[in-house]
Amino acid sequence: MLEFKNRVAVVTGAASGIGRAIAGRCAAEGMRVVLADIEEFPLQEAAKALDGATVLPYRVDVSDASAMEQMAEAVYSEFGAVHLLFNNAGVAPDGKMTWAQTLDTWKWVIDVNLYGVIHGLRSFVPRMLAAGEEGHVVNTASVAGLHAGPLISPYYATKHAVVGLSESLYLELAMAKARLSASVPCPAFVKTKIGESSRNRPGGDATAGAGSNEFAAMVRGLIEQGASPESIADKVFDAIKAERFWILTHPEFDAAIRDRVEGMLQGRNPILRAT
Repeated sequence: MLEFKNRVAVVTGAASGIGRAIAGRCAAEGMRVVLADIEEFPLQEAAKALDGATVLPYRVDVSDASAMEQMAEAVYSEFGAVHLLFNNAGVAPDGKMTWAQTLDTWKWVIDVNLYGVIHGLRSFVPRMLAAGEEGHVVNTASVAGLHAGPLISPYYATKHAVVGLSESLYLELAMAKARLSASVPCPAFVKTKIGESSRNRPGGDATAGAGSNEFAAMVRGLIEQGASPESIADKVFDAIKAERFWILTHPEFDAAIRDRVEGMLQGRNPILRAT
């Protein structure tokens, strides 16, 4: 996909971080942009920041299938088409052993990180296919979908699922000879608010996930030193233009990914890494 001007993009998780940067890049390309997020005030602020662009801010909980369907109906009523779909919204839990993560935490992370993508695909892709126009779907995963580590297993589990789901989607679109394709960004540490995910947790538990332990402090430090969201957005658009599926934004993790795959083939057990 090379032409973006006057086309329509839908971005979930658009009020901050990578989603906001992608929305900004869409606007810079001359697109009409739907900014979707669960946070009302930051959403409106993000929309105002795109002054001069045609934007539709839409408050939605991506974990709610009916709400996502209603958003799709509203978007098509407003713009009549969608050409780029960014299933980007995501959350991360606090650092605990797998067996200590509560069922509420598992449900929350799975509902947002996995079902949020599923709901986006189910609500928008059939409409995009029916229109027969050129388009692209981007499901934000993580380098955590390509390797694994301790203490945030719900996050690793959902990001692995998004990678597998996206590969299936890519192959199915090719089988259908659709004018749509798909990509999966797998970023590592980026300067976002994902470490503050609990601010949007159902029930308003702002302490769950904030964390003050050594692991949480380490993660916060890595996020603060991470890549800019804008640099990730640029790499995503490069991949869309090239119709490239894999978007690996942090080459310093390539060795860990390669070692994991080689370890599988050699039958080696997982090893604990520093990052």
